[in-house]
Formats: sequence, structure tokens, C-alpha cells
Amino acid sequence: MGPTLREPAAFAGLIRQEGMLPAGSRVLCAVSGGADSMCLLHLLARRAERGELILFAAHYDHRLRGADSTGDAAFVEKWCKKWNIPLTVGSGDVAGEARRRGTGIEETARAMRYAFLRETAAALGCTAIATAHNAGDNAETVLLHLIRGSGLHGLGGIPPKRDGLIRPLLTTERAEIEAYLQAAGVPHREDASNTDTAYARNLLRHQVLPLLRPIDPQVVRRLGETAALLRADSAFLEAQAAPLAAAARPDAEGAVVPAAGLAAAPDPLALRALRQIVRQAGGGELSAAHSRALLALVRAGRTDRACSLSGGWEGRLSCGILRVAPAGPVPALIPAPLALEGETWPVHSRYGLRCRRTVCPERPAPGTFYVAEFHGVPLLRPRQTGDTVALPGRPGRSVKKLLIDRRCPRWDRDRLPVLADEAGPAALIPYGPHAPRLAQPGQEAWELQIRTDPTPPEGGADPLVQPDQA
Repeated sequence: MGPTLREPAAFAGLIRQEGMLPAGSRVLCAVSGGADSMCLLHLLARRAERGELILFAAHYDHRLRGADSTGDAAFVEKWCKKWNIPLTVGSGDVAGEARRRGTGIEETARAMRYAFLRETAAALGCTAIATAHNAGDNAETVLLHLIRGSGLHGLGGIPPKRDGLIRPLLTTERAEIEAYLQAAGVPHREDASNTDTAYARNLLRHQVLPLLRPIDPQVVRRLGETAALLRADSAFLEAQAAPLAAAARPDAEGAVVPAAGLAAAPDPLALRALRQIVRQAGGGELSAAHSRALLALVRAGRTDRACSLSGGWEGRLSCGILRVAPAGPVPALIPAPLALEGETWPVHSRYGLRCRRTVCPERPAPGTFYVAEFHGVPLLRPRQTGDTVALPGRPGRSVKKLLIDRRCPRWDRDRLPVLADEAGPAALIPYGPHAPRLAQPGQEAWELQIRTDPTPPEGGADPLVQPDQA
């Protein structure tokens, strides 16, 4: 491939700066057949020849351009065969899938392409997926986000590496790429749609950026440098927001978090924390509009309110707790017989009980209580109409009123276990036992230890359970 051919300085510098290609890396290069991806493939292939990495290639046919798409795949196959690069080819009906999902063609194509790349990389044991985004792509992305009123996250442009993706050409301009291809004698395919200025990105590339170059010939590089600075600022704020997001815990396909901390935080931190919570819960990326709607819900302070999020998710506020999860009813706890020697975890509840026969001590440990005896088979079940519990030192009250007073979120009320037998309730978990059922010190009894899943951070009290105000 020509030992005297020099790599673009920006390409080599970015790889070194970001530590993109540690020795022995297994790299999957995404190849469309266009100039950028053919340049990247050739550059990585030369490094593979020197034993610096193990290279694989992948091409995805979106089936959007008829014979041109087929020609692209054949072109890539020919060159990968010539260079002895293992190639995986995939395809999908992007147009049909876009109609099914109700999403745009470009958005759907990107989602399907990246899903294919990640599946292929996993199958091949690759440590990185390399894509051929260049400095011009990054500049266009920054301008697009600026026009759309994006915040720091968007204005940071395309990150050089993230989530297993690396972009070694991100600081290399198109002129350098074309010069390298010419010097290396590497052909490429041109996509006619790249010149269609009906697309916003093409309009920026062919008309807007050329108008800016007389102001500063280095405008593409300057935009890239600005994006890098803004990414650093954004990363700092993300780190500052992380403790707010860490207060969330998993909950029935979503997450729940006390609303007070989010409501009191400055907007830049609160909005980032909400995005982190939704992302970690599995709800994907939260748009700026949905982030603000969720923050408005948190700050409104009105209980039993909800707002819709993308992807069929919703945010719901109840009793000072925010829940983000797929929209729809939360399933109630499924009754389960209490294991008299062991642990019982009812389905759809994050609380359980550990039970054993012992002697009631003088001072029970926190979260542990002792029941004198059971009548019939004890169950952990949801609350029922007429259930009444008298917590120690408190008068008897209906479970319904007790949960309202304790500000238990509405979605949790049918997921909290009531320990009951033929004599009625013996405890409401996690709030405590029904005092008349307690054993006396020195009496043989059933020891019941309340278990929480997941365990609260650092073994502390569950932040979503209101403490007894006795």
C-alpha cells in the first residue's frame, strides 16, 4: 500500500491524543464506499499491515438508492477482497421501517446502521467501531445545532470517541482526505444525494461554509476547536449532575427519584440529571423539550401529575417522588406464601421478608420485628379493603389512610406487601408491624427482617420511604 505514503497529521494526532487504538485493537471499520470511509479503511489497513491492529470491515445497504446501493456494496466487496480485509455486508428496508416506526428516513437509517455495526462488532469480538466522520461533518453538526437552538450538548458536535465508537478522521478536513486518496490511488464512489441542497447538511456544506471562509479560511477547524471546548464544559456539568441522578433507583422497568433535589437544583444540573436518569432507566435520549417538560412537572409540586416522553415513556409525580417508566398501569404485587425459614420476595415488589424461629429479644434491631404466632398460612399480599394496622405507639388506622399520610406514591400502594394470615394483617411492609401481633421479650416468636431490593446506597435508609414521625 505504499510504505512512503504519509498519514494525514490530524488523523495520527487525534488517534494519539484520544488513545483510540491501543496495541492489539480489533477494529470494525464502517465503509460506505465514499471518499471518507475509503480513506479511513486504507489508513487502518496500513496500520493492520504493520501489526498495530486487527481490521474488519462492514457495509450496510439501506436499499434507498436502487442500483446505486447495489453498486456501492459490490465496490466495497471488491476492494476488501483485494486488501484481504474480512467484510460483513448487511441490509435493511429503511423506508419500510421508517413508516412502521413513524420516524424520519435519516433517523431510521442511522438507527438501523448502528444496530448492524454493533451486532457485527460483538460477533467479531471487536473493541472499537471506526466511522469516517471528518472535520467538515463536525462543523456542519455544530452549525445545525446552533440553528436549532441546541444547548451545550449539541454545540459540542460529534465526540471523537464514545460508547465503543471512534472517529479518527474527525479533525481531518475533506481536502486532506481527497489529497490522500489521490496520492494512494484509492478510488471511491460518489453519492449523488450529497449534492442535493434540499438537505440542510448539504446546504451548509456547499453554500453556507463557503460564504464563511472569506471571514476565516480556517472556519471548519475553528468550529471543531470550539466544539471541543464546549464538550469539555458539558462533560464538567454532566459530572456535577451525576450525584442528583444517583439518587434514583430502579423501579418496574423504569426509575424513581425524590423530586426535591431535582426541583432545587439549577437548570443546567437538573436538566442533565433528568436526562441521565431516563437514559440509565432504559428510556433512551431525552430531548431538550421533554427534559424541560419533566423539570416543570417536578417543580410544579402538584401530586399525581404526568407528562408524556418520547418512545412511549412518561414522567409521573406522586407524593414528592418522580417516576419515569413506560406509560401504563404498574402491576400489583402477586401474593406469595411466607417461607417460615428463609426469604420471600413477592413478584412486583421490591420488598421481601426473611423469616426464622427464635426468641424475641429485649431490643429488636431496626427493620426487624417479632410476631408471636401465625394463624393458618401467612401471606405477603397487596392491601385489601378493610385492612387496618396499628403501628407500635400509634392508634389503629386503615392501610389506605396510613399510606396517604406517609406520602407513599400512588403507583407503590398496591406493591407494598401486607403480611397477613387468617387473623388479618400482621405488618405493613416496610412501615412496620401491627402492634397487637407482636411477641413479648423472652417469648418464642417468628423473627421477621424487612429486606429491600435494591439495597439503598451505602446501606442507608430507603430515601423513598417516609420515616415514622413518632
